[in-house]
This record gives sequence, C-alpha cells and structure tokens, in this order.
Amino acid sequence: MKTIINLFEDSVKKYYDLIFLQDNKTGDYESLTYGQVHQKVLDLAAGLHAMGLRAGERAAILSEGQSDWLISELAILYCGAINVPLSTKLEADDELSFRLKHSGSKIIFVSSVQLIKIRKLIDQLPLIEHIIIFDSIKDLAFKEIRKEEVYVLGEEYLEKHPEIITETSSDVRPDDIANISYTSGTTADPKGILLSHRNYTSNVEQAASLMYLEPGARTLTILPWDHAFAHTACLYTFMYYGGTIASLQIGKNPTETLRNISKNIQQVKPHIMMSVPALAKNFRKNIENGIKAKGKLTSYLFRTGILLSYCYNGNGYDKGKGMKKWLKWSLNIYDKLIFSKVRAGFGGELRFFIGGGALLDIELQRFFYAIGIPMFQGYGLSEASPIISSNTDQKHKLGSSGFLVSPMELKIIDENGNELPNFQQGEIVIRGENVMKGYWQNEKATKETLKNGWLHTGDLGYMDQDGFLYVLGRFKSLLIGSDGEKYSPEGIEEAIVENSKYIDQIMLYNNQNPFTTALVVPNKDALKHFLKVHHLHPESEAGIKMALQQIQKEINRYKTNGEFGKLFPSRWIPTTIGILSEPFNEENKQLNSTMKMVRGKITEHYSIRINKLYDPESKNIATPENMASMAKILV
Repeated sequence: MKTIINLFEDSVKKYYDLIFLQDNKTGDYESLTYGQVHQKVLDLAAGLHAMGLRAGERAAILSEGQSDWLISELAILYCGAINVPLSTKLEADDELSFRLKHSGSKIIFVSSVQLIKIRKLIDQLPLIEHIIIFDSIKDLAFKEIRKEEVYVLGEEYLEKHPEIITETSSDVRPDDIANISYTSGTTADPKGILLSHRNYTSNVEQAASLMYLEPGARTLTILPWDHAFAHTACLYTFMYYGGTIASLQIGKNPTETLRNISKNIQQVKPHIMMSVPALAKNFRKNIENGIKAKGKLTSYLFRTGILLSYCYNGNGYDKGKGMKKWLKWSLNIYDKLIFSKVRAGFGGELRFFIGGGALLDIELQRFFYAIGIPMFQGYGLSEASPIISSNTDQKHKLGSSGFLVSPMELKIIDENGNELPNFQQGEIVIRGENVMKGYWQNEKATKETLKNGWLHTGDLGYMDQDGFLYVLGRFKSLLIGSDGEKYSPEGIEEAIVENSKYIDQIMLYNNQNPFTTALVVPNKDALKHFLKVHHLHPESEAGIKMALQQIQKEINRYKTNGEFGKLFPSRWIPTTIGILSEPFNEENKQLNSTMKMVRGKITEHYSIRINKLYDPESKNIATPENMASMAKILV
C-alpha cells in the first residue's frame, strides 16, 4: 500500500526529466520537470518544518490552480501534516472562517488575488500562525511571509538537518489523513471529509483500471484544484502516469480567467481535459456561434454532419454497428470539411474530455461525440476520493455514468437496505479502499454515511445489463407523491431549462402532496423581447399577465399532450408555479460551489410561498404573488 509521497517519489524516479507542471504568469508557459518539482517540495517542506509544522497538524491552501498549489500540498504531506484545500469561491465570511477554525489550520498558503479575504478575517483566526503568499507583493501585513523566504529558510534548515524531511516523510503511513476536504455546505455547517493517503493512491490505481495515459500526456486544468474531481482525476492521476499538468492563466478577476481558456488551450494543445456541465455548455455555444459566423453553407454542412454523426454514433456502445456502418464514408467527408476545423479550436490534439461534478445532459454528450472530441460522463463523490465510475474512450455508453473502477464493490439498495437487481432504481452504496475515513469532528454524520464499511452516497441510480451505472440524481431530493411513490426531479428540471429560453432556473417540489409545484426564475431579457414582439409594455398589467402565461406554456410542453409529454410521468410535471424575482446563487447560499441547488435552503427560505402553491387559486398562474414578482423582473 502506498502513500501520496510514495506515488510522487516513484514518478520522480521514472520521469525525472519529463515536464510535470506548467504555469503561465506572463503570457508564455514556463515548465518544471518532475526532478525540479521534487527539489522544490523538499526545500518547501523543510521550510515548513522549520516554521513548526508537525505531523497531524493542518495547513490550508486558498488559491487558483498553479504549480505552487501542488508543490505546497506535497510539502505539507512530506511534513506528515494534513492539507485543507479551500475553494476560491468562498467569500471572506462565515463559510471561509468556519473551515479554517474547524480544521484548526495553523498555516495558510494564499495567492495575492485571495489574500484580501484572509486579511479581512485574520483577527478572527487566532490559530493561524503564518500566511504564506505565493505571489510577489510589496507590503506584508501581520503574520505574512513570502514563499521565497520559506524556500530560503528550508534550504538553510536542510544544510543543518539534511535528513529531516526524509525522516518525517518516511514516518507517514498509508492510513494517515492527507486531506480534510470540506463539503459545499448544503447543510447548516459543511462537513470536513477525512481522506487518507491510501484513499487517494487507491483511487488513482482504480482510475487506471479504466484508462491508460502515455507519459508526457498533457492536460490544461480549467477546474479549481481544490475540486475533488480535479484533485484526483487530474493532479494525482497525471502524476502517476508521468503526464504534464498546465494551469489556467490567472486573470485579475474570474471573468478574465475564463477568457484565458481558449488562448491557453491553443498554447498547451492538451490531449485530455476535465470539464463540468457549465463549461460544456459554454464550449458548445462558442462553437455554434463560430459556425454561424461563417455563413449559411457552413452552417448547413455542420447541421447535416451533426445529424449524420448522431445516427452513426448511436449511444457509443453500438457505434457503427449494423446498417450504420455504411454512413462511415460520408461522415469522413464531413469530418474533414467541418469537424476537424472545430477540433483545431481546441488545439488540434484533444482526444476527449472527462465530465464530472454533475450530470451532463445527454444532448451535450451526443454533440461533443459527433464533432470528434467526446465528453465522457463520470461519477464520483468527494467521500469516495472521488472517482466511482466513468466512461472512457475504450468503453462508453452515452447517457450512462460509465463503468465502475476496479477493485471496488457497488450495490443498489432500497430503503430497507435490500440489494436490487439490474434496472431497478435505488440508493448507490459502495465499498473500497477509496472510501473516506469519516468526517472531521462529526461522529454523528460519519455514522449516518458509513455503515458496515459501506459508503451511502445519497444518490439514486441503477445498473444495466452491460455493467454501466446510471445516476439519476440525489436520493434525498426525490419528489415524493401522496401515495409514497418517488421520482428524481433533476432530469425534468434540466430538460425544462435546456429547452426554454424563458426559464433560467427551476426547482420542483413534492413532499407527499397531491401534486408537484415549481419555483421558477424567468429569463428577463427573453421575456421583454417576447412582449416587445407582441407590442405589449413590460410594465403594463397585460404585459405581466402575458409573460406569466408564456411561462405556463413552457411548463405545459411537458404535460400529457405537450411537445415533450412523453419524456416524463405527467404526475411529476408541476401543476402550480411560483415566480421568483431573485435567482438561486452562491451569494444567497441557494447554489453551492459546484453550482448545484441547495434544495433544503431553498425550500426553507420559500416555505410560505411553497405552501401557498397548494391553495386552489394558485392553479391560475396570475396570482398576486406571481404578478408582483414578474413586475419586479420586467422593470
């Protein structure tokens, strides 16, 4: 059994001169080899040891993805200490403060962009002894120190104690905690997930059962490095294979950083990338806008090629089989004329994406598969380190969450804990070396989640006859009818948002009630344009009522006789609708850091509104509450 330190040392021996990490600070990428990173880790670890960091103590990292991030984590681990990765989306408020206090972190590494948050909170954080700053800044405040000074301190310390880091790192055991990874805060207090060295290294080995990477394979990390998916699937897995990890160029703000993606892709020319649904939608939008700008002929060829590809590819598992094989010759022509040029926009060497973080819409999967850079859906959970299953280029079925990693056990169970056969829906539970040790200082939550060695994921899913896992949504967020029947709302919500330009967000609700209701956040611009076309003033009573009626029509498309009436059981389509003038977002805590709705908080916040939706008069969408909300939206 290995520690992360063993994993890294083995890779350094095998890939000493290969490029490991790349950063772009000035417009061009600068590289560090495995050997160079190893020396930096030793020097930094010695500096941390000289500053008093000892085995079992906690050090946090609050930074955008960059080489310093991974070097710092490895240095923390070489001291026998525990890393606490923090999301850069956290503001200088109770959520950030809670994590630092709850973990008992005594050191924090921080980028200059994030430093302002720590400066605002430092008076509330007496346990923090040192703030190590990655970037060059002129003036240092109380407890702050530049990383360069820590390196110098480490070099001097190693001259006097040359064996100290070898000794501390050799004392680390596979079962020792490597990381306290905090949940996104979907409950009152986020939980600190305890992940051991072996949790990580076993998950890397499990991921290797699904996929092989050539030494030198390149990736551009566009996901945050604290993200569990990016942490293991990207950082540690590429380390294991001798791959090259390039960080996204950091802008002055998040918007500028996002704009750097296309430029950095051209510079790095990645072979594989990790993505999430929000980025996938952005990529598709940019592709389609680029095609549209090239004129009607190109647009026609692109649409025709896409439809041909959809037919040939099927669900991926049956690609080109039967009569579909005769489409191959025609498809090659479209690929040469159109799709190869689209792929050039992604550097020209990208083989595929791996999608994680949330369910990726099947239509998006078909689209990227059609243009020749598939986005293979995976499934995981931070508590599982996190990879549980994934589609890969060798084995995939669109719409599924892929094949299980090996070795690992998985069961689908009902509410009584009974194992269910293929195609029957139930809670996904797993057992393996990748399963967390528990939650930091939270025995109650640990006992609720870990039972007899099995991790109860809280997710609803089923297995098919070919061994592919299908994840349907949160087991605990199910719609529950008055007769006790259950249904996952996520698929309906995603379809409504995807197919309606008038609806930005929607949350369905049914907790043993006679019918389902919905909270809807409309798209202001689309509705105002709609009213303009119909020559109605958006602030007039007639305009407000017509806007409400249009929202109702969008929902009616999913009812029995509607355009999408066969997609979902009619009983789960909302009967009544509550219009919201404020969107779900991270600021109001109604979205978590992975952009998933925090249903409990939304339900609690709008409890009075939801209850009113069960009044008979709410079946007419033009209620006083909806009229007032829509009036605010259309101002």
